[in-house]
Amino acid sequence: MNRKSVLFLLVLGLIVFAMAGCTQSAETPEEPAVETPVEEPTAVVLEDKVVIYSTHSEELLELVADAFEEKTGVTVEYINLKGELAERVEAEKNNPQADVMFGGASNLFMDLKNKDLFLSFEPEWVNDIDPMFKDGENYWFGTIQTPVALFYNTEMVSDEDLPKDWFDLADSKYEGQLIFRNALSSSARVMYSALIQQYERNSTIEEGWEFMSALDRNTKQYFDSGSLMMQSIGRKEASISFSTLNDIVDNKLKNNLPIEIVQLESGFPIITDGIAAINNSPHPEAAKAFVEFAGSAEVQAMLANAFNRMPTHPGALATSPQWMGEITFKAMDVHWVDLSSKQSEWMQKWDTEIKDTGKDVK
Repeated sequence: MNRKSVLFLLVLGLIVFAMAGCTQSAETPEEPAVETPVEEPTAVVLEDKVVIYSTHSEELLELVADAFEEKTGVTVEYINLKGELAERVEAEKNNPQADVMFGGASNLFMDLKNKDLFLSFEPEWVNDIDPMFKDGENYWFGTIQTPVALFYNTEMVSDEDLPKDWFDLADSKYEGQLIFRNALSSSARVMYSALIQQYERNSTIEEGWEFMSALDRNTKQYFDSGSLMMQSIGRKEASISFSTLNDIVDNKLKNNLPIEIVQLESGFPIITDGIAAINNSPHPEAAKAFVEFAGSAEVQAMLANAFNRMPTHPGALATSPQWMGEITFKAMDVHWVDLSSKQSEWMQKWDTEIKDTGKDVK
């Protein structure tokens, strides 16, 4: 074998060896990729009880508490504090005894949020609620909307004599035809404050007080009791008043009072009844679960049917009393944070300097 033949065989051998290596490499199965295990979300464990501070009636609280206990097994303890609710929650800031604040107007929740008293979280239904009925940072949520509406006895006032707006009530033609609640009523406090605010924002606060004085001159009587005020309207002792919309509808449908609401140009102030989980509470997970439950469409509809409370959740309207989905009204433009900061001062002035001024009070 000559030198060229040997060289040829060596080159051929290298080529064959290289091809065999490639074939072996191609046929070697790749090692399977190691999959990172996906961690299952940890189930939230609720505490064995939740403590509620509220302004709602015993009957309403019992209904919601029983339904929550049945669904979750968590025991509900509730305390009705009425007008002392916000003060109690604030007083216990450094050592909270309750987990949830359930009830009270939105301005109370705004004030307490600014004092770092609530826990922020997102219930499943949070995006279903209109922004006007909730806090933008999810510290509190509205569960009931309560418009405060003007109404009249249809047997005493003709359509052409009805006021076009709240401010028309200062006209002397309504003298002795108005009866209202006093400022012990939360709806009255909101109503009077909202009217003063309209003047403060659009003209001057001095004009607002002049209007309130004229309104007072036309007011025949102030009532501590809403039911007594309604009876007075029914007896035709006066023709025009204001109340919460559900109260007006209740008295029209159940007590057969000849009353109707008056649609007004500036609309009705809408009190938003709220709920919030209290910051650093003893039972935080149960608190969030209760807020989630109480604000749901199911529970709002339950309260609408049982207590005639108008829901904030649009999904609740389908199974709520028919009038709630049919009645229309304009919402008054109220700056609730500003109102909250000034309401006490304004109502003190109204009560001491305006109410029953220059009248013979019986």
